[in-house]
Amino acid sequence: MRFEHTRHCFFIALLLATAVAAQTRRVVAISHRGEHLHHPENTMPAFEEAIRVGADFIEVDVQTTSDGKLVLSHDSTVERCTNGKGRVSEMTFDQVEALDAGIKTGPEFAGTKVPTFDEALDLARGKIGIYVDVKNASAQDLVSHIDGHGMTGHVVIYCRLNLAKQIQALNPRLKVMPESNSVENSKLLIEQLHPKVIAFGAGDFKPEIIAVVKQANAEVYVDRMGTTDAPEGWQSAIDDGADGIQTDRPGPLVEYLRQKGYK
Repeated sequence: MRFEHTRHCFFIALLLATAVAAQTRRVVAISHRGEHLHHPENTMPAFEEAIRVGADFIEVDVQTTSDGKLVLSHDSTVERCTNGKGRVSEMTFDQVEALDAGIKTGPEFAGTKVPTFDEALDLARGKIGIYVDVKNASAQDLVSHIDGHGMTGHVVIYCRLNLAKQIQALNPRLKVMPESNSVENSKLLIEQLHPKVIAFGAGDFKPEIIAVVKQANAEVYVDRMGTTDAPEGWQSAIDDGADGIQTDRPGPLVEYLRQKGYK
């Protein structure tokens, strides 16, 4: 009888410990290009909606105009998302600013502008973190803008190894976030950058690579888009070690994380 009682108590304690662990573990929600399924991607309305639904980060894509201004555009050209044509790097800021970045999403967004990186930083300060996807920008420009807006401790910067080194040399407090790719590459990144977080896509989110990153006490941020951007895919990522999930569905993800005690 005493053995049965002890075993019963043990299982209760185990269940309680598991519940507490789930509640104390935090997983961040990263809103891919803002909330872009119902708002123009990489625009202020998309970012404002991501803030409203409770995301932890907005993901923004940074490009540089021909006259050195930092603007937000996933593509190197403006055709897909605006009423204009041309490469961002060959356009002046005035030319980019004249574009309509909302009309292709719907008439209710007509007149929406391509935001500057400064505008996104201003909006985010005190409200949300920024996951900076560097498409075309220098380390000096990135660091000066981020530091200048008081966002040094509230960004992660997704970039290649060489740019990450340049950023760290300018401000070691900034959190660079390289892509894992493989076990070998992850070990190299850890050795050279000692990053606090490493990014994973669907193709490299594998146990052996995750283990290397976790052993280095770095966090794991993984993309969950398409068919995996749903509760089953989110929970699978969390079970495999994800500390952050990039999603096209920030509202539902935030709600799921709250229900499960991860947020």
